[in-house]
Amino acid sequence: MLLHIQPLDRVFLQLGPITIYWYGVIIATGVLLGLWLATRESERLGIRKETFVDLVLIAVPIAIVCARAYYVIFQWDYYSQHISEIPQIWHGGLAIHGGLIGAIVTGIIFAKKRQLSFWKLADIAAPSIILGQAIGRWGNFMNQEAHGGPVSRAFLESLHLPDWIINQMYIQGQYYHPTFLYESLWNVLGFLVLLALRRRNLRRGELFFTYVIWYSIGRFFIEGLRTDSLMLTETIRMAQFISALLIVFAVMMIVLRRMRGLANERYND
Repeated sequence: MLLHIQPLDRVFLQLGPITIYWYGVIIATGVLLGLWLATRESERLGIRKETFVDLVLIAVPIAIVCARAYYVIFQWDYYSQHISEIPQIWHGGLAIHGGLIGAIVTGIIFAKKRQLSFWKLADIAAPSIILGQAIGRWGNFMNQEAHGGPVSRAFLESLHLPDWIINQMYIQGQYYHPTFLYESLWNVLGFLVLLALRRRNLRRGELFFTYVIWYSIGRFFIEGLRTDSLMLTETIRMAQFISALLIVFAVMMIVLRRMRGLANERYND
């Protein structure tokens, strides 16, 4: 017998013809909290807080466009037949790796224009980015997406989850792994790790690379549980492939920058 569990309302607020979705509210909350943290830290390190405000105003729209483009490209068989749905990001479908690519390229250009160290900006931003990702995953929760394979209600109850999370994981007659929650918790732990490492005065750039490694490790394993992965081939998940590349890249960059004397400056310098 099918249960009749009403999912949480995806709409945050309806103002006449204007619909504001929880997905957008949650993403915006992550961005604003991350910006607040970054501006506080930038002031401590001698960078005007307006710098990160300016960067976010440029980088966030570009990151959203890139995240959507990345997702659409790998789902082109569908979107080529539903062109009108491409701009509808409130239904979900933002690929984090695409957003990161857009944000990093924007940050490099921005730092060059402002004659600032990109690595210093990246180090300051790293805790904010992973915290924003932790918060943003709850947008997937509201949309009932980015979940894993089928599980029983008993399994979800064994995780000591509240009923409102368990019920939201009941989708079309089946309970699913709350992979959004696994990744959110992994990112919160990563945020705390980065804050702790920040006090160690690491070499410049290495806090950002630690973020890349930490996030990629979690994403690699959690992605294996998901049922909606973007696929590189019939058997290779795109997010796992990119995560593995990023881990290798970040480790190599740490080693090479040290060997070539490019990482002599410290975080607090």
